[in-house]
Amino acid sequence: MSNIDPDHLNYIPFVKYNGTSPFGGDSVSENLNIWYESGNYAWLITATALVLLMIPGVGFFYSGLARRKSALSLIWLSMMATAVVSFQWFFWGYSLVFSHTGGTFLGDLANFGFKGVLGRPSVGSDKIPDLLFAVYQGMFSAITVALAIGAAAERGRMLPCVVFMFVWATLIYDPIACWTWNSSGWSFKMGGLDFAGGTPVHISSGSAALAYSLMLGKRRGHGTHELNYRPHNVTHIVLGTVFLWVGWFGFNGGSALAANLRAVMACVVTNLAASVGGITWCLLDYRLEQKWSTVGFCSGVIAGLVAITPGSGFVPAWAAVVYGVVGGAACNYATKLKFVIGVDDALDIFAEHGVGGMVGNILTGFFAADYIAHLDGVTVIPGGWLNGHYVQLGYQVADSCAGFAYSFGGTCIILFIMNLIPGLSLRATEEAEILGIDDAELGEFAYDYVELTREVISDDDTIPKMSSENGASVPSPVAVEKPA
Repeated sequence: MSNIDPDHLNYIPFVKYNGTSPFGGDSVSENLNIWYESGNYAWLITATALVLLMIPGVGFFYSGLARRKSALSLIWLSMMATAVVSFQWFFWGYSLVFSHTGGTFLGDLANFGFKGVLGRPSVGSDKIPDLLFAVYQGMFSAITVALAIGAAAERGRMLPCVVFMFVWATLIYDPIACWTWNSSGWSFKMGGLDFAGGTPVHISSGSAALAYSLMLGKRRGHGTHELNYRPHNVTHIVLGTVFLWVGWFGFNGGSALAANLRAVMACVVTNLAASVGGITWCLLDYRLEQKWSTVGFCSGVIAGLVAITPGSGFVPAWAAVVYGVVGGAACNYATKLKFVIGVDDALDIFAEHGVGGMVGNILTGFFAADYIAHLDGVTVIPGGWLNGHYVQLGYQVADSCAGFAYSFGGTCIILFIMNLIPGLSLRATEEAEILGIDDAELGEFAYDYVELTREVISDDDTIPKMSSENGASVPSPVAVEKPA
């Protein structure tokens, strides 16, 4: 081996970035890849794809929870969120969050239209370049909007939703992400710990969904037997949960921004918290009806995943059990909040993501450990209560409250203004709501037989109707929704 000339080996040597160019160098005359390790490239590209996979997962999860006549609209909204926010992120979102010259609350437009986003080490980590960091973080922005927009379920018009996506990502998500993850952000400098999005993703989306539900109003028949229905497709819920569970490995594990032991630990606690959360919710539901609920298990899995998100790169493996139990229980009981405050949060987005994100942030104040954060060989934190750093809990509460107040209040203002603009009224007509958002807004259906059924006002819950399918008359039982 000693006779082999290393200069003749087919590999790219790793060189520490010299800081001489704002773009990482001249790609025509220089190899910009020398500043980074290929393993980190591979892991972050994979993690980016995994987070993208989560977005249709959100759509299927929401679709399964809704009624069949509005099922396709929720999948459509989640996919449209990917497209709209990806453009917004390219246009100015990335610059507003992660520009190298950003402020304590918001970035600037130095990287408008991805200007100068190439081979320079990113704000998040010098292990990966700006360009890779940009596409990875863009998926976070997209899934946050997809989570929030589910609040339009069954009674919201599509066009205002699309406009809301762009505006909300700019005015709400970008500032919160900047103050949390940009090294110049006020929460980052204060010492707030949020590894993968407890506040920017979950608290902000949950709070926005609560605001959207409030401003949109209750669904027709809310509070009556008319809306006393079960989720229409539990298979969609399971499918969405699988997509989310798998994708969350990239969501949390990728947030280490390198292929290292910290990323591995993030994956370990992510899976464990999800598992324990699912078991916890299932047991809590069993005590009520002595049934092992599939929907309950899936809801608990999501609750555990949400709760562990902010702490996934800071806490030891055993702490994930606590996150799963507390997160699953807190989100389960939080589903009752909508009845207390009188807001029709149709898909329990605030209960799952808003409350789950707050629980995760607070638990991180207790269980953050300096030795876990330093598994990447770089990060140094004072830790939480495990390290005797008790003030960390105050930092976590401050960050959570700021995120909730800014997202909820800002979303209400955005929606109030939108509702005054001709053509952007939020609420679908009563006729459209009765017909179903799929038919009224899309003209397409999740299932071919939905087109055959129409509401019939009758004293009888189900009556035989003659429905036409491909020109042939066939008898079809039609489910009836009684008037409010």
